[in-house]
Order: sequence, then C-alpha cells, then structure tokens
Amino acid sequence: MAGRLRMPSSITTRTLIWVGVALLVCITILLLPEIEGLSPRGQSFLALLAMVLVLWVSEAIPIGITALLAGGGLIAFGVQSAPNAWMPFSNAAVMYVLMLIMFGVIIEQVGLAKRILNFILRKGGTNVKRLSLLLAVSSTLLATIFHDATVTIIMLYSIIPIFRMMGITPEKSNRLSKFFVLLIPLAASAGGFGTYLGGGRNPITVDILQQITGVEIGFLQFMTYNLPIALFTAFATWGVLWLVFKPDVKELPGELATEKLPPMSKNEKTVLGLFLAAFALWTFTDLTGVQVSVVAAAVLAVIFALRLVDWKETILKFPWESWLVFGAGVSLGTAMLESGAGQWLAGVFLPIFIGGPWTLLFLGCGLLGAVLTSMMSNTAAAALLLPITIPLAQSLGIDPAPIALGAPITCSFIFLVIGCPPTIIAYATGYFSQTDFVKVAVPWAITNILVVTAVVSIYWPLIGFGNLPLLGFLD
Repeated sequence: MAGRLRMPSSITTRTLIWVGVALLVCITILLLPEIEGLSPRGQSFLALLAMVLVLWVSEAIPIGITALLAGGGLIAFGVQSAPNAWMPFSNAAVMYVLMLIMFGVIIEQVGLAKRILNFILRKGGTNVKRLSLLLAVSSTLLATIFHDATVTIIMLYSIIPIFRMMGITPEKSNRLSKFFVLLIPLAASAGGFGTYLGGGRNPITVDILQQITGVEIGFLQFMTYNLPIALFTAFATWGVLWLVFKPDVKELPGELATEKLPPMSKNEKTVLGLFLAAFALWTFTDLTGVQVSVVAAAVLAVIFALRLVDWKETILKFPWESWLVFGAGVSLGTAMLESGAGQWLAGVFLPIFIGGPWTLLFLGCGLLGAVLTSMMSNTAAAALLLPITIPLAQSLGIDPAPIALGAPITCSFIFLVIGCPPTIIAYATGYFSQTDFVKVAVPWAITNILVVTAVVSIYWPLIGFGNLPLLGFLD
C-alpha cells in the first residue's frame, strides 16, 4: 500500500528471531517440573530473568523498553506486587545514578570536560597505549577513595571530546572509542573494593562478618588487605581491554595536547566548586550522615537555580534509557533476594568448590558473586552472599574472614552492563552495544577473579591475614 511505513526486512526478521528465543527460554523454564529447593515464585523469577537477559543482550527491542518489561513482568508472573516491582526504579541508588549521569551532561555542557581532557593529555601524552594505561590505573586507584561512578563521570566525559574532534560519533564508533569508553568504567569498578570509601559493599561486608563471627576489621586493616590488590586488577583490566578492543591507531592527533584554552569562565568556576564540594561530602558520608543522593540533588538545584547551564539542553541530552535499565536491574535484584532464587543458585553452585584448598572456595564464591552482582547492586550481592559463604567456610574449618573479604572484591566484576552504575553511565554515551560489552566483560570478570585469587593466595598469608597456608594449600 502506498505510503505505508515499512521496516527493513532484516531488522524485522532479527527481532522476531530473538523475541522468539526469549519467549522459548522463558516458557521452557516455566514448564520444568518443580525444582527441589526452589519455590514456584523463584522459578517464575528465573523464567522472567532469562527472557529479559536474552532481550537485553540481543537488543532485539530497545533496552529501555525491556527494562519496563522487566518491571511489568515481575507483576504478571506473580513474583512481586505492583508497588514492590516498581518502587526500586526510584530508590536512592537509582536516583543517585540518574543525578550522576546528569552531572556528566553538565560537565560537558559547561566546558569543564575540555579542560580535564587538556590536563590528561598534557600528563599522559597522545600515545594511545601510554595514555590508556594511565587512565586505567588512575581510574582504579581513584575509585578506592571516591565512588566508582563519580570517577567514571569525570574521566569518561573528559575523554569523549577526543572522539568528536576526530569525527567519531556513537553511530560511527570504532575500536578506539569502544576501547576507551569501556576501559574507564571497568577500571573504576575494579578499584571500588580498595578502602571503606570505595563503595557500600565494603562496610556492609565488615559489618556482616562481625555480626556472624565477632571478628572486627578496622579501616586501616581493610585498606592493608585490599588496596594493594587494586594495582593488579588495574593492569589486568587494561590488558583484557587491549586484547579484545586493541585500538587501530597508535597516536591521537597532536594538536589535542597543545590546544590553548581561554581562562575559566565564572560559570565553569562555580560548577567546579559545587562539584568539588559534592565529592568531598560523598567521601565523608559516614562522618556527615548525609545520604549521597541528597548531596547530588542539592548541587543540581543550585546549578539550575543559578542558570549555570541550560536546563532544557540538559534534559534533551540526558540518556533516560540507561537510567531505566539500572532501575530494572535493582528491581530484578530485589526480586531475586525475596523470591529465594539467589539463595537457591548459591546452594547449587558453591558445593562444586568444596573439598579443596581455601582458594578454591574463594574462587567459587568470587564467580558466584560476579554472577549475582551482574543482576543487582554489588552491595546487595555481598549482603546475599556473605550469610551463605561465612558459615560454609566455618563448617569446612576455613578462616571465614578472608572468604568474606573476597566478596567486595569479586562483586566488583560483572558480566552484564546492568551490573553497576559506571557501566550504565558508559552505555549511556552510545559508543558500544550490549554485545560489545558482553564480549569484553566475560573475559574481564573471569580474568580478574583468577588474578585476585592468585594474588591473595600469596599476599594474605605473607602479611598474616587469616592464618592461611601459602598458595592456598591445606596442611
């Protein structure tokens, strides 16, 4: 019919195939006989989760719509009530991520991104290998004391102008842009376990360990045990990214490093001052008692009240889809906990790693932690994992403290883009697809868990943590 809007047949066929696969997987899990130890509600959750993951990874339909489908599906499948399914979409963590993404838009809009980029290039030069290694180590180490999402916002929105100057848009993304846009959030995530300040998973681990065993680990102790490990994860992250998405250029345009910038404007100085104040308050949240989302909301209110940037332009540039995806991830994570599906997965998976040295249990807990945190916040994943792994270690005669401290480390590594705020923020730029992410995230997560296991098997026994045998071998 004349005038009828036609979709390209290739897109229609691809969409139908992947939607069919998603539905087939979902229905197959629903029709399975009753699974021992798994409630019908938990089985329904796993069926929905499988369908959503297939749609997310394949991008058969826009991922923001799949995120909404996840919320609606929890209700339709009887896993959650309507309020419980949708409430996580607006919890404090999700709203904090929303505001952090808005910070990134503001950094670019006001002109600060260009200045940070100029500073980075003057320090790191234009050699791609040297600059990327500097960014990886810097992002990891900074994330040990600042929130990894904060580090990602600063680094990412500072480096993106390079691509635009080179004519590389999200639609024309290549190995160079994918390499950097994936490197920064993954390197930041790989450092959040270094100190108490790096993320909520760290203090909650210490708190749960003390509640169950009575063992107390102070701020300096925690830093001594975990911070040096971050150096190894920084280099491992860079190495995996270099292997998977090695850039096809060796040098960035030389004029980028020599560009002369005018003096900072009043608006730039004011926004910078407000951001620095926010970062300071976020760092000392435990002392001030002010929730991080409150700080972010207050800073945004001042920025827009003073008209430092244009509100309408910020809204137009804001990637709402990524925020919805993170909200869906939190909602699915909550449902996994409440339906018992998470505990069932732990019960099925962890016995595989029982019967060998303590490092084998550490490795198993780490792999499970990465799986869980790929579908919920790393704090929630640690909170689910620890009450299972600590008593398990005790029953096997293994010191539970090292097993417990492995949780915040390995819950830093994810397989899916929804797993943590830094990767959602990076996905919002449009420079990589879900398929690109899985292609690098799976080897990245597994490599880092293996690296961490190897490092702690030597480092922790040498410093006397946990009365552990060197290299994990039992007496």
